[in-house]
Amino acid sequence: MGTAVKKAASKPAKRTLAERILAIDVGGTGLKAAIIDAHGKMLTERLKVATPHPCPPELLVHTLVKLVEPLMQPLPATHISIGFPGVVRDNHVLTAPNLGNESWRNVPLAQMLSDQLGHHLPVRIINDAEMQGLAAIEGKGIEFVLTLGTGAGTALFRDGELMPHLELAHHPVNKNKTYDEYLGNAARDKTGNKRWNRRVEKVIGILSSLVNYDRLWIGGGNAANLKFDLPDNVKVVSNEAGIEGGARLWHPRSVRETRQLPPGAFE
Repeated sequence: MGTAVKKAASKPAKRTLAERILAIDVGGTGLKAAIIDAHGKMLTERLKVATPHPCPPELLVHTLVKLVEPLMQPLPATHISIGFPGVVRDNHVLTAPNLGNESWRNVPLAQMLSDQLGHHLPVRIINDAEMQGLAAIEGKGIEFVLTLGTGAGTALFRDGELMPHLELAHHPVNKNKTYDEYLGNAARDKTGNKRWNRRVEKVIGILSSLVNYDRLWIGGGNAANLKFDLPDNVKVVSNEAGIEGGARLWHPRSVRETRQLPPGAFE
């Protein structure tokens, strides 16, 4: 990690009344964006379009630029936060299982989007489940995030600090089916909502034994389809969290969170 990156990660961005963060939530099914303030409050409506399929990097950037154009007028954003469904390091996408992995190998998505928008804005990108978690977590103990959407995303926090990303979604959970295949939207469509709910309930028990979490947060579009009583330490996250968490990439709640800001932010 370079000197400039260390400086960006070691000191939270200065709060200003005029700050406008363009928060983007990239999903396998839909792309969402809104302008938020430093506290995660929405300053604009949330816009959404379908995710193209197939979706190589250039097409995703083009679609996002068209999506956010109305949000950038009359006042452009001052920062950009992106939640992305895959492995992200140093502002580069390493994997994109729900978008087509072959074209998503070490893609500098943050820089590409900043260049296309033409404002040379500072950008930070993080896994989408992690961005949802930043908006939801309480910052105490072991907190785990499970997102139920096109696939299944996960994130792990300890006392508010983001742990190294694990692609648990690609780990076998039942008869060689991965979490993505077992809980993803295609599985819900195929098996029906009742059977899918039983699967989610089973996975909650597995994660409890595996992670020993103090709190489990469930997000993603399919969280609205849960029909069973959740344990006391499990809570559904607002569907807005994927956007609101974008503020925490620039304004963490604590010194500990400041230390775990994703590397690779360019100023």
